[in-house]
Amino acid sequence: MTELLNYRNIGIFAHVDAGKTTTTERILNLTGKTHKIGEVHDGEATTDFMDQERERGITIQSAATTCYWDDHRFNIIDTPGHVDFTIEVYRSLKVLDGGVGVFCGSGGVEPQSETNWRYANESAVARVIFVNKLDRVGADFYRVVDQVTNVLAANPLVMTLPIGIEDDFIGVVDVLSRKAWIWDNSGDPHNYRIEDVPADMVDDVETYREQMIETAVEQDDDLMESYLDGTEPSIDEIKRCIRKGTIALDFFPTYCGSAFKNKGIQLILDGVVDYLPSPTEVPPQPEVDMEGNETGEFALVALDKPLRALAFKIMDDRFGALTFIRIYSGRLAKGTSVLNTFTGKTERIGRIVEMHADSREELDSAQAGDIVAIVGMKNVQTGHTLCDPKFPATLEPMVFPDPVISIAVAPKDKTASEKLGVALGKMIAEDPSFRVETDEDSGETILKGMGELHLDIKIDILRRTHGVDVEVGKPQVAYRETITQLIEDSYTHKKQSGGSGQFGKIDYTIEPGEAGSGFVFESKVTGGNVPREYWPAIEKGFKNSMHQGVLAGFPCLDFKVTLLDGSFHAVDSSAVAFEIAAKGAYRQSMPRAGAQLIEPVMKVDVFTPDDHVGDVIGDLNRRRGMIQGQDSTPTGVRIKANVPLSEMFGYIGDLRTMTSGRGQFSMEFDNYSPCPKNVAEAVIKETKERNAKK
Repeated sequence: MTELLNYRNIGIFAHVDAGKTTTTERILNLTGKTHKIGEVHDGEATTDFMDQERERGITIQSAATTCYWDDHRFNIIDTPGHVDFTIEVYRSLKVLDGGVGVFCGSGGVEPQSETNWRYANESAVARVIFVNKLDRVGADFYRVVDQVTNVLAANPLVMTLPIGIEDDFIGVVDVLSRKAWIWDNSGDPHNYRIEDVPADMVDDVETYREQMIETAVEQDDDLMESYLDGTEPSIDEIKRCIRKGTIALDFFPTYCGSAFKNKGIQLILDGVVDYLPSPTEVPPQPEVDMEGNETGEFALVALDKPLRALAFKIMDDRFGALTFIRIYSGRLAKGTSVLNTFTGKTERIGRIVEMHADSREELDSAQAGDIVAIVGMKNVQTGHTLCDPKFPATLEPMVFPDPVISIAVAPKDKTASEKLGVALGKMIAEDPSFRVETDEDSGETILKGMGELHLDIKIDILRRTHGVDVEVGKPQVAYRETITQLIEDSYTHKKQSGGSGQFGKIDYTIEPGEAGSGFVFESKVTGGNVPREYWPAIEKGFKNSMHQGVLAGFPCLDFKVTLLDGSFHAVDSSAVAFEIAAKGAYRQSMPRAGAQLIEPVMKVDVFTPDDHVGDVIGDLNRRRGMIQGQDSTPTGVRIKANVPLSEMFGYIGDLRTMTSGRGQFSMEFDNYSPCPKNVAEAVIKETKERNAKK
């Protein structure tokens, strides 16, 4: 077993096409885990093992692998870059101790880089930065460093400088040791020589070295004093300070190179060892009670503590369900039983495997710090805690975003119908951002996801992996409803038909809430006209009604109900009577409160060559887009806009046509905004017609 101090649980994350998977391939090759380097563009990358990943050249699901460098054990997770799959990045960061943020030398800090960086900040994950693809046309290491400062509001600590750029990129200078690493053109990462800094770079290296030392010694008052007195700290002392500052997220060691050309990767591996934390050096996971409130206890990373593990990913493959877990404390052995605190049930551990993408190695046991998979667990979902049955505890669970797009699917024949339910059950377990509902009126199966590509991949998996042939309907936008006016109203529920009757009268106001506030209920009743024990029933009645809006049946968001007064009957009043009264009040008052349809608006980031900027902006305006800004890059222009989701279907095809195939875009949910009147009327009409057919 590796010492805990020598563990590094790291994730590799970035924007689409910045070179994450290629970087992972080089790391696996350099650490001796693989002997042949697999290329993404050939569909042979080790961690891109799904058919869909190999064909499209993108990473769809995070893949785990383990390798060793300089007596240190690396558990590496290669994450997707496409915005539709950010859930994979989010849940990976949740269980990692450190990360490598990869940025493209020419593309710089791109939109998904910002999203992933934000996730990493929220999860307080220490990172090193790798500016990749410096052999590309338009690459500029110093520009990307400036973007990290200005766009991400982060503090990059430059550790290496490039020797040459674009076609002339031959190696890097290690600023700390003042040594140049130069690779030959054979493409073999081991073919390099270490020599003195090129004469034309000496001044730059000294400038950056001075900045590095000044930033590092701020972590140690004694070292800072002696440095100000003219004594330079030793390399080991500088490294110790950089490590401390990196773990505290004060700055981020920044490296450069070209993963594809095998230049600069060794220094990143050394940086991971030197500066990223071991499992014992990160803040311990807080434990929570069943309501999700923190208990004040923590899962301390130690072998002699009771078992605490978090299931962060479920994957179904040909051998059965795999549950990926991160062990925070204690040990896990084959044949032992663990408690799932979410279900309250115990499960026996059958097989423990160490994953290398989609291949595996059997283990007898695992310990704190490990990321492993368990085969055949039945009732475990993403975010569940596994622990020692004698010492139960729950770790802080994961929260996942709501889907913004849906499609209807129908099986083509009886065989497909039987398989569909089983296949969807497995897919939901694997991906918490993928939801499935059945329309009660039509019997249609509705798939909900984070974007067109997300659902496209799910349909592909249904057909090819699970052999279920389905017919697919048109994508539907997840519209919502809200209100715009305050209304004061009264409603009486009275029913008398033999036996005990039902009576409940409520006086109330309904008013618009702040965006994102959800449903808020308050009671201002005094004097007992509506007894306190009926208040929760009234709240429940309104809350249960909000799932069905009054315009077109979409869920209603962001409103507040205040109970002002009412009356009750000593015999006929009950919680049920007041709940029914609240439901009737909702149906009566919402249409009078200025009900309004609102639509999801996406934050869209489009890259286009200079020649097509006017066409792209004009097209976004036609799609009801609001242009937020544009930035010039060496290879084109990035346009940021907010555009309604309903206008973005099929956009990639139109963008490629406009830009001769060179344009790219990404988008993520931003907010809900009111629909223009003509759009709202069309949506309401179409929804009512569709419901009438059902």
